[in-house]
Amino acid sequence: MPDLDSLVDIPSDGVPESARNETLLRVFLARRSQMESLVTRRVGCRATAADLVQDLFLRFWRRPTPVVEDLGSYLLRSAHNMAIDHLRSEGARTRNESGLFPETQQDEHPPPEVTLQASHDLRSVSAALQALPERTRHIFLLNRIHGRTYAEIARSMAISQSAVEKHMMRALDVCKASLADTVSSPGSVSS
Repeated sequence: MPDLDSLVDIPSDGVPESARNETLLRVFLARRSQMESLVTRRVGCRATAADLVQDLFLRFWRRPTPVVEDLGSYLLRSAHNMAIDHLRSEGARTRNESGLFPETQQDEHPPPEVTLQASHDLRSVSAALQALPERTRHIFLLNRIHGRTYAEIARSMAISQSAVEKHMMRALDVCKASLADTVSSPGSVSS
């Protein structure tokens, strides 16, 4: 028996949007489990894969369905690309985090001046976060404190994942700047 989506002709530009959406929905549902499996293998997390595939659907739903020969294959390729983009953005986020919070050995007890400087840095970052716009601060806290993914935050706040990423970059830039200010300011703690 042939694939459901291989029997579907993609509507041309003269076809109403409702017919395009119906075709997209039918093909998407036929390929959803395949896309989630593919993305899960790439990102290593079923929940993240489900989020990414859902985001992919929303992207296609909000814009005209592309005229392609095999929409099912196109969706699979798009899901694969989305997984790669997700891994890239997670890698960038990890690099940003490692720059903010250098690793220290857990068995070492830092000298008092290091503890004092860390306390001062924490107050500076906290003050910088309080100065952020409410939405940016909320997104930052959801991600860094509550461990929510960008996709989860975007869905819960009804904004795009790109908007979440922009708010996070703004918050991280403010945090970095506040740390740079504490190092260069004359009242900073030093030994």
